[in-house]
Amino acid sequence: MGWRARVAHALFKPLDWQRWLKHSLPVLFLISFLTVLLVNSFTPAIAQLPRQEIRGVWMTNNDFDTLKDRAKVQDAVKKLRQLNFNTIYPVVWNSGYVMYPSAVAKRAGIQPFVLRGSDGHDILADLINKAHRQNLLAIPWFEFGFMAPPTSELALNHPNWFTQKRDGSQTSISAAGEVMWLNPFHPQVQQFISSLVLEIVSQYDVDGIQFDDHMSLPHEFGYDQYTVALYTQEMKKNPPTNPQDPEWVSWRADKITQFMVQLNEIVKARKPQAIFSVSPNYYNFAYKFQLQDWLSWLRQGIVDELIVQVYRPNLQSFIDKITRPEMQEAQQIIPTGVGIMAGLRNNPAPMKQIRSQVRAAQERGLGVAFFYYSSLWNYAPEPVAERQATLQTFFPSPLFRARAELGAGD
Repeated sequence: MGWRARVAHALFKPLDWQRWLKHSLPVLFLISFLTVLLVNSFTPAIAQLPRQEIRGVWMTNNDFDTLKDRAKVQDAVKKLRQLNFNTIYPVVWNSGYVMYPSAVAKRAGIQPFVLRGSDGHDILADLINKAHRQNLLAIPWFEFGFMAPPTSELALNHPNWFTQKRDGSQTSISAAGEVMWLNPFHPQVQQFISSLVLEIVSQYDVDGIQFDDHMSLPHEFGYDQYTVALYTQEMKKNPPTNPQDPEWVSWRADKITQFMVQLNEIVKARKPQAIFSVSPNYYNFAYKFQLQDWLSWLRQGIVDELIVQVYRPNLQSFIDKITRPEMQEAQQIIPTGVGIMAGLRNNPAPMKQIRSQVRAAQERGLGVAFFYYSSLWNYAPEPVAERQATLQTFFPSPLFRARAELGAGD
């Protein structure tokens, strides 16, 4: 009975809180310190996740009035920064011409003039410099890919570089009008495009390079003499008369993929951390009708950023395209976004349409890029102030894609 009483007394005697705190305070302090340290150690990783969100805009030839003027470029990048954009895609290849002083183009005899700024300056260098000062990435964009007008020096001086349809015709109608198509399988064409890409990555402090839906070939093309001979040599038979024959489509698409792998190697050899960006159409259309197997590019690990162009006014159709399985697959491994039409000069897009599409993309964890800068608020049915106020709601707080993380300038 005696030992039980002593145990009960020890268990239930009043606690000396002052003494307990005195002895426990150092332990509590240590626990608190370690907790803060551990939490803070995870903070950078958590914070870096949304850094990859694409908030971009393309600057096209239609924006040349802005691009050629240093003051207007300064105003543009400042405004984009205020609206919390983080990426600009300036055009560098359009209509068979480059938008910068190019020794490669000069050697090819396709540049009788150089598009310079209003005071004779290099517009690409100026834009990149001003964009970086505002913490915006600058990723030059090969808008025309393998496409060129039949009246361009490129087409006139190098007719053997272009492919044709089975009936011998060489042009198709695009959003840019009547165009011819460089033969993506021809070694001289591949060398020319590769040299332009290497020139830009080497000469300018770019954050990456982008190729869009025109880095492709309409499925009707590929019946030129060179390609027919190459196919016959490899496949031991003539190309099918049906341009949509699955084997014929696959063979040409695979050749384009091989070239894209080579381009990626060229870019990464010069600047390992540069973003290799692609902005194609949705996959089914891109592959079947443009021989652009970008899903294969993705799975081969050569794509660092994907922006799928979904230019359509109907919201349900828009949602159908951005929720496809390949979009979800891309989101798991690289920054993925949607190209949204901000309007054209002769076909302005209402802000209500733009807002609903941005909301649909963001609700699904996708970034956005707008085509194109001037139509964000200049070619619009609403007043400039109203457009800019709505744009501000899309990105309410800054979210930089820090250049240090990309290794730019390496």
